[in-house]
Amino acid sequence: MLDLVPRPASGLAVRCTRALFSPWSRLSLLAVLLASAAVTVVIYEPQRLLSAGWPQLSGAAAVVLFGVGYGVCTAAFVPRPILNLAAGALFGSQAGLVAAIAGTVLGASIAFTLGRLLGQDALRPLLRGRVLKAADGQLSRHGFRSMLAIRLFPGVPFAAANYCAAVSRMGCLPFLLATGLGSIPNTAAYVVAGSRAGSPTSPAFLIAMGFIVVTGLAAAAVAWAKRHRLRGAES
Repeated sequence: MLDLVPRPASGLAVRCTRALFSPWSRLSLLAVLLASAAVTVVIYEPQRLLSAGWPQLSGAAAVVLFGVGYGVCTAAFVPRPILNLAAGALFGSQAGLVAAIAGTVLGASIAFTLGRLLGQDALRPLLRGRVLKAADGQLSRHGFRSMLAIRLFPGVPFAAANYCAAVSRMGCLPFLLATGLGSIPNTAAYVVAGSRAGSPTSPAFLIAMGFIVVTGLAAAAVAWAKRHRLRGAES
């Protein structure tokens, strides 16, 4: 027997589902998540929990817990230098470096996954400017070495690099490998500085601070040169 009763609800459900999972809806969800994370950081300052109010744990459990907290805080825009200094102050140079690098990779993977799933489809059609196209092409074709250079010379903000890589066609594994390897030198310098903060005249502390200053100046010089080159190309 034929069913002559119309069923418009199914068509409405399909349209609602398409709208809900459309690129711009997912991008809006990403914007809400990032804004909520930023507001949470401003209000609650979770970096204080990692330094001053750390749970009374010891050994590997404390290092693992710190690494997880580090990753979540990094994804929520807590500045990595603060977390690196806290890692060194809490665990010393070696264990602090392990926790900081693990947290760095975890935070980068969270941001990359969110950006790839929620933002890529909506943002890729907007890559029309010369600078944006150049950055997208560089990350898409030479993702590992480009991201490695970005991490070695910390001129690009950590979160910005994560989401730029997510919007590009760069693979997840090269992104995480480049992030882990490229973040070691600068992270180690901050961790050592944090572990030796009680003796600011020690050679280890002075070398670490010198390395931070030198890499910061090198990153500023590279950024200035690229900006000057782009201005010359546009004119």
